[in-house]
Amino acid sequence: MISLEDVEAAARRLDGVAHRTPVVTSRTLDERAGAAVVVKPENLQRGGAFKFRGAYNTISSLPDEQRARGVAAYSSGNHAQAVAIAAALVGARAVILMPEDAPQAKVEATRGYGAEIVTYNRYSEDREALGHALADDRGMTLVPPYEHPSVMAGQGTVAHELLADVPDVDVLVVPVGGGGLIAGCATAAKALRPGIQIVGVEPDGGDDTKRSLEAGERVALAVPRTIADGLQAATPGELTFEVNRRLVDEIVTVSDAQLVEAMRFAFERMKLVVEPSGAAALAAILNGRMPSAGGRRVGIVISGGNVGAVRFAELISS
Repeated sequence: MISLEDVEAAARRLDGVAHRTPVVTSRTLDERAGAAVVVKPENLQRGGAFKFRGAYNTISSLPDEQRARGVAAYSSGNHAQAVAIAAALVGARAVILMPEDAPQAKVEATRGYGAEIVTYNRYSEDREALGHALADDRGMTLVPPYEHPSVMAGQGTVAHELLADVPDVDVLVVPVGGGGLIAGCATAAKALRPGIQIVGVEPDGGDDTKRSLEAGERVALAVPRTIADGLQAATPGELTFEVNRRLVDEIVTVSDAQLVEAMRFAFERMKLVVEPSGAAALAAILNGRMPSAGGRRVGIVISGGNVGAVRFAELISS
């Protein structure tokens, strides 16, 4: 489990290293949502996503001996880039396990940051088992995308910053993949503002966290087929689920079409380039998925913007 103190310690490590992303507003968004909405655009973070926060907090905390041996990770793209950047900043080698069908822009960026890439088939192979085997074989430290207290604490600095800038947020809406971002954010937000409502957003067909919270235990699904590659977790993390079952109030889902609509809205109205996974919370508020948010102050997290120009154009013009 993690605490507000863990998030605050992460914030100190990230100070001057991670970007303190701004708070963005839109009058049109407020009108569509029927609420006062503040947006935390983590697509403007180093590496193009919130993942840098957790990766750097974890890697920079490693003993010198472990850093010298290097780090390994598995990721569809955003965590891969974050680990590659964080490792380079502390002088460590990085090897990343990525799915064969990962977006090419994310693969090229990860390689460009200096990491070695090993590929696998996400639909027939177990990335966690492969990742552990890869780390053991190389003698490296595995930095998982969400199943680690330091990773969750780092991600929690998103909400920590947002509430420092806008203390009176009533509802916080966060995309959910493996659950690390919402676990960290919920930990910070509930400690700083106990009455705040925490809402997670998953893609239709990839609602493993929603189903797990309803069942009271982790539920495993087939790898979901969705354009939101960063939200394709088939089951919640064990550590993240223990946090989220206590602190998350609701999970809602959105369709791929709604994700694309949110990407187009962010581009046209807010001048933000957002990837499908990153658009989940915006899609939920634009499509009225949370009636209880009406008339309240709502904070939403745009989790990432790593999408190639060709793919972005294909999606928003479809």
